[in-house]
Amino acid sequence: MATPRTPEELTAFVRARCAPAPVPLAPEIRTWQATALTPLWHATAAELGNWDDSPYWAFPWAGGQALARWLLDHPEAVRGRRVLDFASGSGLVAIAAALSGAAAVVAADLDPFCAAVIPLNAAMNGVALEVRIGNALGDPAEGVELLLAGDVFYERVLGRESLAWFRRLAARGVRVLAGDPGRIYSPQEGTADLAEYQVPSSVEIEDRPLLRTWVLEILP
Repeated sequence: MATPRTPEELTAFVRARCAPAPVPLAPEIRTWQATALTPLWHATAAELGNWDDSPYWAFPWAGGQALARWLLDHPEAVRGRRVLDFASGSGLVAIAAALSGAAAVVAADLDPFCAAVIPLNAAMNGVALEVRIGNALGDPAEGVELLLAGDVFYERVLGRESLAWFRRLAARGVRVLAGDPGRIYSPQEGTADLAEYQVPSSVEIEDRPLLRTWVLEILP
């Protein structure tokens, strides 16, 4: 298969390599998911040329599942607000925010593949989102009232820089919520625990089938 380049080719790649499935902790939402990790990983490496060959968009990660579940159960936290979903991946959290009544939702991610994946998932769930491809880290986020972030504390630099940005936004009055399964670079202080879940996961992408995962509010 030639390297996908157009939106239509990217969409075809997703449809060929993944299948619609409910999100385990938030079955109200369906996303295009990899049925097995290894074949998709090999396919992205072999067929996507210079693209990022890590298909983070193809799995409902634990932090995103927990945050989506919390939003669906607490629509008052998002209803009528302007929302930015940082490192959106599949768009799961953004979709949960839209279903919960957000006034506007922007799903931001570095991976150009998300420009195809997120609209597919949004359409399947009957919601409209704005997708922004590029590095949103450090953005002034003008007009944003609620920033959402699932699973961003898995790398040292990303975790440190994200947390510093989150705290600056919180100091400005933006509410910042993160879904996190206690990864190595997770914040150890300056957060408030809003909820805790046992999140189903795949042993292909995590080291156990259930992950204890928190929804955190990042404090200034």
